Amino acid sequence: MRKLILCLLCVWYLLPGCLKKETGCPPPKDIVAPLPEQQVIADYLAANNINATKHGSGLYYQIWQQGSGDSPNNCSSIVINYTGLLSNGHQFDEGKSRAFTLGSLIEGWKKGLPLIQKGGKIKLYIPPSLGYGSSDIKDNNGVIVIPANSMLIFDISLLDFQ
Repeated sequence: MRKLILCLLCVWYLLPGCLKKETGCPPPKDIVAPLPEQQVIADYLAANNINATKHGSGLYYQIWQQGSGDSPNNCSSIVINYTGLLSNGHQFDEGKSRAFTLGSLIEGWKKGLPLIQKGGKIKLYIPPSLGYGSSDIKDNNGVIVIPANSMLIFDISLLDFQ
C-alpha cells in the first residue's frame, strides 16, 4: 500500500512537468509610474496647453484617430509609422512602415497601442519608468540620444497588425 501511495505521489508531482505548457500571450506587466514622474508629465502638458487623457499606468495620451476592428495585444506583430521626441522637442527616432512585436517594446507602447485599432493614430506621453528608465540610450557611435530619466513623446500610426 505504501508503494502505491508513493507511486501516486511521484506521478502527481512529475506529471505537470510533462504536460505541454500554454504558449498564449503573456499579459502586460502591471507597472505604474511613480507619482513624481506623472506630475512632470502633467506639468509639461499644462505648460504647453495640451489636453491629454491619463492612463492608469501614469502615461498620458491623445487619440487622434480611433481606427476600426480589434486592438493589438502583446503578441501582435504591428506595422507602424512613428516619431519619437524628447520633451525639449528634439526628435530622437522615426520609422516608416516598421514592423515589431508589441511585447518586445517599451512598457509605454505596450499600454498605449491597445487603446487604438488598425488605422488609428495616437500620441503618447511616456514617463521614464514606462520608457527607458534611468539608462542613457546611445547610438552606434556612443552618443547619448535619449538621456536617462527622459519623458518620451511618440506620435504613432497603427498601419496594421496580426
